[in-house]
Amino acid sequence: MTDPRDRRLRAIAELIRSQRLSSQEELAERLADLGFSVTQATISRDLEQLEAVKVRRNGRLAYALPDQLEPAAGPRLEEVFRDWVRSVQAAGNLVVVKTPPGSAHLVGVALDRANLPEVVGTICGDDTLFIALSSAAQAKALAALLPEAR
Repeated sequence: MTDPRDRRLRAIAELIRSQRLSSQEELAERLADLGFSVTQATISRDLEQLEAVKVRRNGRLAYALPDQLEPAAGPRLEEVFRDWVRSVQAAGNLVVVKTPPGSAHLVGVALDRANLPEVVGTICGDDTLFIALSSAAQAKALAALLPEAR
């Protein structure tokens, strides 16, 4: 028998691939239609596990899975930072990036896909992204280069 969590993850992936869903509430409604009763926190964890991100398609935000993103067609790092980043600040060998709630993962995926050689790694929360660099000097230089939303 298949684990209920695995069935739910497959259902979420299929919904994202077949429909333009722009909020966790929409996703919860579709899941309820399929017989899944889940909380917002569960949906948030599931979306993170599936590495789903919000992308802008025809002017509207919608969830997408990594296999739906084409590197050449994806948003440029500058666009993502301009649209989604509220602040950027160096802190030791880290750069701390603040986003609107629920948007840190979107920014983190764009940053990871940029393959910046000076970035050692990233950690995303709900509205905060930590970018680890080898030195404080690199962190300060990167923070100065990254655009913030205007």
